[in-house]
Amino acid sequence: MIDFSLENNELTVSLNGKCKATFSVGQVFFAVGTGKNDYSMSHGSFTIKQKIFSKKPLPVESIEKTVDGAMVKFSEGELRLSIEGDKVRFDPVGFSDYNRTWFSLPSDKDERLFGGGEVFSEFDLKGLKHDVWVAEHINARQTVVKLLNNAAGFRNNRFSQRYERYESYYAQPIYISSHIYFYHSLTTALSVFDFRKKDRVTVRTDEIAPFYLGYAEDYPALQKGLSDLVGRQPELPDWVYDGHILGIQGGTDVMMEKYQKVVDHGGKVAGIWIQDWEGRRVTALGKQLFWNWQWDETLYPDLPQKIRDLNACGVRVLGYCNPFLAIEKPLYKEAAEKGYCVKDKCGKDYLVKITTFPAAMVDLTNPDAYTWIKDVIKKNMIGLGLSGWMADFGEYLPTDAVLFSGEDAEAVHNTWPARWAKVNREAVEESGKLGEIFFFTRAGFSDTPRYTTMMWNGDNHPDFSIDFGLPSIIPAMLSLTTCGCGLSHSDVGGYTSLFNMRRNAEVFKRWFEMNTFCPLLRTHEGLNPDLNVQFDHNEDILSFGAKFSRIHAALKPYLKAAVKENAENGLGVVRPLFFHYDEPAAYDEKYEYLLGRDLLIAPVLRPRAKTRKVYLPDDEWVHLWSQKEYRGGVFTVPAPLGEIPVFIRKQAKDLLTILQKEL
Repeated sequence: MIDFSLENNELTVSLNGKCKATFSVGQVFFAVGTGKNDYSMSHGSFTIKQKIFSKKPLPVESIEKTVDGAMVKFSEGELRLSIEGDKVRFDPVGFSDYNRTWFSLPSDKDERLFGGGEVFSEFDLKGLKHDVWVAEHINARQTVVKLLNNAAGFRNNRFSQRYERYESYYAQPIYISSHIYFYHSLTTALSVFDFRKKDRVTVRTDEIAPFYLGYAEDYPALQKGLSDLVGRQPELPDWVYDGHILGIQGGTDVMMEKYQKVVDHGGKVAGIWIQDWEGRRVTALGKQLFWNWQWDETLYPDLPQKIRDLNACGVRVLGYCNPFLAIEKPLYKEAAEKGYCVKDKCGKDYLVKITTFPAAMVDLTNPDAYTWIKDVIKKNMIGLGLSGWMADFGEYLPTDAVLFSGEDAEAVHNTWPARWAKVNREAVEESGKLGEIFFFTRAGFSDTPRYTTMMWNGDNHPDFSIDFGLPSIIPAMLSLTTCGCGLSHSDVGGYTSLFNMRRNAEVFKRWFEMNTFCPLLRTHEGLNPDLNVQFDHNEDILSFGAKFSRIHAALKPYLKAAVKENAENGLGVVRPLFFHYDEPAAYDEKYEYLLGRDLLIAPVLRPRAKTRKVYLPDDEWVHLWSQKEYRGGVFTVPAPLGEIPVFIRKQAKDLLTILQKEL
């Protein structure tokens, strides 16, 4: 438990008798000021000009203990500190003339800092400046960088681009420290984490908002305290572990034909994901979807009966939805007539260009519109018999939009993904289907873990590129875990197939290997299916997928136990090595992960690789494929296609036996 003590004008924050932080008279750790941000958005990517008009550091003038905590007073205003179990809440009071705050804590050169949302290009953020703002991760600027790398013949390197230029679908004003504490702000505005100085960390928030510091003795306890604030994802339906979820498009006949191919090759199928259940459109970028959340009876004739037939075989069917509406279709006409769409400053429906076409947004601040889109999901998707879906997008609310509630869109923008996840969660719960149906979301902010049932890592490139391809998935999953979002996965093979970016057999196999050892195994045809290797590309791919789908299904008891632990205690299924091993190298490692407590996974990151250098923490490990035993250290191990480096803790004998049966 946290305790406060005040002596010689110094407030000490202690956890179980150990000092965790001090605040003293004369110290300057808090500042207030004024500022304004100017935003421009293109296809979900934001350019933000951050203007600071004033900044006023506030030396502490006095500190006093109170009945329920402590009070730190400045020349104007104060911070009221209260204890909530293993957390300290800070409430700024008396700063009505300001709209910016800065909060600083001491640091040291060896401290490691993780979080900030979903981070693809880095994991440890020490030495970096990180903006917490929800946006489209894959954008035109980053695609140009990727094309430059391709032209130069680089496979894993990248042209220099400031870290601050990278954006993310999922932003969260949270970080955790290697000193085993976390910071979490209740702001909804833009935040800036400045970790560039060796001796301190500073967080700027663009509103006056409460924040927390949480402390623990170890990382599992720290994650429980953090997830107490942001919420925890529920356990997944039992059926999702039963094999591969096949990403298929093209209609009823295609769906059944491709499914049968996998079954005939001995593959385990948990579900069939038909994202074009509501129809699709062909654009200059590829085969995209018609965002009208009604069953396309022409493309998928007799779908309800096929769903029932597949369910009888233990196979579920999944669909797709997002908070946009196609302006050519009936649902938009209904929403427009009822005034259910986000407006522009002229009072017209705000049409946002996504890729090559405009779409309207359902106004989730309008109670009637909120209920309407939720009922669409309940009737048209759950009522159809779908057992899950991709709940896409959530990043695109423009800051100059006019909302029904009268709220400032700039202050609402970051919350939009969580509001969208809440719509989907309520639709499932109100239908009495939580535990039977799940959905997976791309975008996120604070409260997203409370509402979503699963995250996925977005529209990655179908290659081995560091920032956007297969390697980027690993720090993305790890950073989500450190933010309290412990269930995530990715599209097998990536998604964004543009120009010369197309998925080959090697990328597909390596990604399939990795996702076998993740909470969910699901393929995606990609933006341009005809350019990409698919799960039924040839006999070799079908046999490969069948083998790994059986391995994934064999992991069911192990995965269920890890998912249950996440639901109860907030300890993510995909974990950084340092969660269980306090070793310097464990903090440095961003391309390996623990799956639960007993599996260490080291995905292959380079094309044509035959071996992989692996760091193993100090423990007893068994290499899955060779059964060779290892202790801690760095080793080069064989890694041919089909033998992703996987290590099992020797003491997990039952798990070792289960997996050996599938080899």
